Amino acid sequence: MEQEKRSPLSELMRATMEHVKAMADANTIIGAPIQADGVTMIPVSRLSFGVGGGGTEFSTKNASGRDNFGGGSGAGAKLEPVAFLIVQGGSVKLLPVAPPPATTVDRVIDTVPEVVDKVTDFIESQQEKKAKKAAASEGDFAE
Repeated sequence: MEQEKRSPLSELMRATMEHVKAMADANTIIGAPIQADGVTMIPVSRLSFGVGGGGTEFSTKNASGRDNFGGGSGAGAKLEPVAFLIVQGGSVKLLPVAPPPATTVDRVIDTVPEVVDKVTDFIESQQEKKAKKAAASEGDFAE
């Protein structure tokens, strides 16, 4: 079995992943219990993260014998509350946290009933105006 080649890039990525692993432990997702007046609340969250990195090893015509390396890595994380587990007496309830719409599509879906009502009202009012105008113009021809 061939031993893994150690390079500055692999060390950089290894360090980045170890930091991400430290962030994503169970205590991050299921928070510490909060107790008050015989009620225990346990926060539940969603963790999303992304990792990226890259690098190169290069040499030039005038290489001085030192290993050349250029690289970088990065990570981003987002922790969102999702719900609370409520423990009271012998019962456990899940209380979801409803976040505001996150995307344009979510906002559109949330406002669709209002938009449909407004469009329907507008169309009906236009049809009524058209009907009144037609009735008025028929009255002019009848004379």
